[in-house]
Parts: sequence; structure tokens; C-alpha cells
Amino acid sequence: MSFDPATLTYNDAGLIPAIAQDAQSGEVLMMAWMNAESVAKTLETGQVTYWSRSRQEFWVKGATSGNTQTLVDFRVDCDRDCLLLEVDQAGPACHTGRRTCFYTAVRNGEEVEIEMPMADQPSA
Repeated sequence: MSFDPATLTYNDAGLIPAIAQDAQSGEVLMMAWMNAESVAKTLETGQVTYWSRSRQEFWVKGATSGNTQTLVDFRVDCDRDCLLLEVDQAGPACHTGRRTCFYTAVRNGEEVEIEMPMADQPSA
């Protein structure tokens, strides 16, 4: 059965959440938004392309920083309203210079940073 991005369920802004996960370790790296065209671009090129809500433009991950995400596997959840992108991540995934955007934990009611920025890496 061939895949059509139009069969996904998008929100009122025409976007769908996409979770990027390291294909080797299983670590969750980040969440960003995609639209039907960025889904198609990602599948065509193998380079993960998101939709930037703040800039209102396509965002090829790593195009300016070099911290690219190469698509390994593209998965659709059971409701077709969320995506899981298994990727090979080059450098930090987070714009703060950390490997993952999920570096803050809440423990005993307190926020705790559990990961420091990667050394000698440009920010994502």
C-alpha cells in the first residue's frame, strides 16, 4: 500500500507533531512540527524537514548548524495524528547545544537539568 501524507490527521494549522528518536539508542531527541509538504520532502530526500511555526518556513534540520537528522525509519501512530522519526543524529539535536531537548527533569517538585551542552559542538 503506498503512503500519502494527506491521509495523516493534521491540526487546525495543518501541522502534525513529529518526535525524533535516535535510531541506535532509542533516546528521544526532540519534538517539532511537520506539514504535509515537509513530510513529503523528508521522505523524498531522507533529510528530516520540519515546519518552523515561528519563521513560517521549512526547516531542514542541520542545514545551517551541520547537526543533521538523517531519516532511518518513518512511523505513523495508530490515530495517524503523530509521527515517530527514527534518525541518525549528527551533533546536538537541541538548539541549546545538548544532545536532546528533554534535558530538564522534574524531581521531587523541582526542575533539575540532567544534561549539559555537548562540548565543542555548534548549537542546533
